[in-house]
Amino acid sequence: MDKRTKFTLDENEIPTQWYNILADLPEPLPPILHPGTGKPIGPDDLAPLFPMELIKQEVSTEQWIDIPEEVRDIYRLWRPTTLFRAHRLEKALDTPAKIFYKYEGTSPPGSHKPNTAVAQAYYNKMEGIKRITTETGAGQWGSALSFGGACFDLEIKVYMVRISYDQKPYRRVMMETWGAKCVPSPSPDTKTGRDMLAKDPDCPGSLGLAISEAVEDAVSRDDTHYSLGSVLNHVLLHQTVNGLEAKKLMEKIDAYPDIIVGCIGGGSNFAGLFLPFVKDKIDGTKPDLRIINVEPASCPTVTRGPYAYDFGDSAGLTPLIKMYTLGHGFIPPPVHAGGLRYHGMAPIICHLHDLGLVEARAEHQLGTFEAGVTFARAEGIISAPETNHCIKAAIDEALKCKESGEAKTILIAHSGHGHVDMAAYDAYFSGKLKDYEYPKEKIDEALADLPKVASE
Repeated sequence: MDKRTKFTLDENEIPTQWYNILADLPEPLPPILHPGTGKPIGPDDLAPLFPMELIKQEVSTEQWIDIPEEVRDIYRLWRPTTLFRAHRLEKALDTPAKIFYKYEGTSPPGSHKPNTAVAQAYYNKMEGIKRITTETGAGQWGSALSFGGACFDLEIKVYMVRISYDQKPYRRVMMETWGAKCVPSPSPDTKTGRDMLAKDPDCPGSLGLAISEAVEDAVSRDDTHYSLGSVLNHVLLHQTVNGLEAKKLMEKIDAYPDIIVGCIGGGSNFAGLFLPFVKDKIDGTKPDLRIINVEPASCPTVTRGPYAYDFGDSAGLTPLIKMYTLGHGFIPPPVHAGGLRYHGMAPIICHLHDLGLVEARAEHQLGTFEAGVTFARAEGIISAPETNHCIKAAIDEALKCKESGEAKTILIAHSGHGHVDMAAYDAYFSGKLKDYEYPKEKIDEALADLPKVASE
C-alpha cells in the first residue's frame, strides 16, 4: 500500500444496493411537516412532485435498498471510481499523515451528482413522467440531471442561480448538449421569478429561489415532476454507492480513516461518502472517527444557523424540514462555490451533528483556492471550488499531524473537477477573488421570517 497511488474495483463490484442510514440512527429523524397543517406529511402530499418509488425511499427504514439493474448499467460508464493515495501532497506538506481521496470527477458531468440523477430519471421514467424541472447552483446538478434525462429520453428544465449562470456559461452549454433547457434564476418564466425581478432586477439568485421556481413549474403541469439534487433522504441514499465503494477499497488495503472530510452545501456529496462509515461510529466499532463537514464562511449554515423548522425554498412552497438554517429568504454572497450557497442542510447531516456524531467548520473563499492550487500542483487535479473547501480542511489536519508527529489517515470526499470553473481560478490568480465576512445582519433579518413552528 505504501507505494501504490490508485486503488480500484472491478465493474462487477459496483454495489448492488444503496445503504440507508435511517435503519441505524440512534434516534429517528424529526418528521417533515406539512406547511399548512404543521402535521407530518404523507405520501399523497409528495406525489405531485416525486415518483412513488422515491417517496417510499424517502421514508424507508430498510437498511438496504436494491439498485435497479438499469441504473447499474449506466453507472458502469464511470463507476467504480478510484481511491487515490495523495503521496505527492503528503510530500509537499511534509506530513506523516496518510491522505486519500475518492475522486468523483470521472463521471460524464464531472461530479458525484449523476449517482442520484440517473436513479431519479429512471424512477420518473418508470412512472410515465415526460418532463422534470430542477434547480442548480454551480451547475453540477443541472448538468447531471440533463445527462440523466438524456439516458432515459426525458425533457429537463433547469433553473440556474443567476450568479453561477453568469460565472459558469459552459455549464449551461453542457446541459444544452444533453438536450436540456437552462434559464437563469430569478427568471420571467414563473411568478416567483417575476416577483423577485420586480423587487430586485439585479438579484444574484439563490438555491432557495431557484427551487421555488422549479417547484412552481412542476406543479403547474400534469406531465412534470420536480427533482432535487441534494438535501432529501433519498438523494443521500443514492450517493452511498460512493461510500460503499470507498469502504470496500480501504478494507482491501487494510486501512481505515481517522478523519473524513468533505464539503457541504445541501449535503449529498459528503453524506454519500461518510454514511457507510458513520455507522461504525454509531455502533461503537470506531468511536474515535472524526467526520468534518466543511461549508463556506459566506453561507455558514451548520456553524452559525439555528436547528429549526424552515422551508427548503424561498417562496415557502416546500414542506417544512428541521435543519440548520440561515432562513429561507437568505441570499448568500456571490462566491464561486455555487453548489454550497444554500440556506439549509440535509436533515440527516443536521441530525447527526445535533447528536454529536459529526463536526462542522467554515472556510473563507481565498483560503480554499490557495488549498486547491496546492492540491493541483501536487496531485494534478484542478478541483471544483466546492471541493477546495474540504481540501483546505484536510491540509490543515495534515499540518496538525506534522506538528504532533501523528500518522493519521485522512480521507477526502473529492466531489468533482473544476474544468468549467476557470473563471474562478482566473479571479484568484489576478487578485480579484474576494473573501466575504459572515453577514450577520442579513442572516438575522432572514431568521426573523422563520415559520412559526420553528419557535414552538
